[in-house]
Amino acid sequence: MDSTDSRIVFDEKGICDHCNDFYSNVQPNWHYDKKGKQELATVIQKIKKDGKKRDFDCLLGLSGGVDSSYMLHIAVKEFGLRPLVFHVDGGWNSELAVHNINVLIDKLGLDLYTEVINWEEMRDFQLAFFKSGVPHIDIPQDHAFIATLYDYAEKYKIKYILNGGNISTECVRNPMEWLYYGTDMVQLKDIMRKFCTNKMETYPFSSILRHKFYLRYIKGVTVIKPLNYMPYIKEEAVEFLEKEYGWKPYPQKHFESRFTKFYEGYWLPKRFGFDTRKVQYSSLILTGQMKREEALDKLNEPAYNPKTIEDEFNYIATKLRITPEELRGYLTMQKKYYWDYKNQESIFKLGAKVLKAIGVEKSIKR
Repeated sequence: MDSTDSRIVFDEKGICDHCNDFYSNVQPNWHYDKKGKQELATVIQKIKKDGKKRDFDCLLGLSGGVDSSYMLHIAVKEFGLRPLVFHVDGGWNSELAVHNINVLIDKLGLDLYTEVINWEEMRDFQLAFFKSGVPHIDIPQDHAFIATLYDYAEKYKIKYILNGGNISTECVRNPMEWLYYGTDMVQLKDIMRKFCTNKMETYPFSSILRHKFYLRYIKGVTVIKPLNYMPYIKEEAVEFLEKEYGWKPYPQKHFESRFTKFYEGYWLPKRFGFDTRKVQYSSLILTGQMKREEALDKLNEPAYNPKTIEDEFNYIATKLRITPEELRGYLTMQKKYYWDYKNQESIFKLGAKVLKAIGVEKSIKR
């Protein structure tokens, strides 16, 4: 991490606050050893007991990425769970993602519940974020996934959600300036009011109060992150999935979506100078899966393929039914950030402090 995170702080030894947060707040509370295994076994036992007379004992969202794919494998094969597996199709699936989802579902003998987002609404929402000028233009996809996840939990009365989020590959978080909260409904409504032309009658929305308070404490829905209770090495997981399922790796984390590939690989670095690989590689360095020198070498090369980027740029424009010239206009327009629109940042920060105080949240850096 470097000063492209405008809020980064270095101590007298030259160590940044991302690293110090990991060493002080995350690592001491991260148990992937025998203790973690015992804690997870207790959780799995409770999931099975509570779901005994139900069609499904847990809920799992499958993107086709390595984390959710590996988590599905261990949930079914190692834990013997019966998850309702669902996928949100926001219109940007890559062929590789579709392949990876299908090989897992087929070999595990599962049914896949697919929620297809209304493309006219998704397209309009996506364009609204381009027009807003902010960095976090991937929120239309992210929010749809989160909202659908909790809609399924409520609809099918499932109390346990398995989440592929993990400390091993995600202990360093994207600075808020880069990727703002995707569930800030005040900001979403402000951007929609200013730039959307569609009424968004079917797009799934979910406020943070709904899933952080109502569903968690009133309905008793619990989010479990199994990968935090075991040694999880990304490279080993990829090799296993390739060998066991014929799963195919992506060039970079989050590239299962064609839009996210374009957005994180090209748009963010070109327009704002934000390279999410710095966050991803920093996490792998801190957890002993990558050398700093290797990360620096990789960062010398662009995240996108210079030979194909023009075709990808034109694909995004065509998909959104705008001209490449209009899309380039958004690339060079005045930069805006989350603070340029109405937001609930203060409420989110207060909530994070409360969750940290009660032990739900480990990291404090955002």
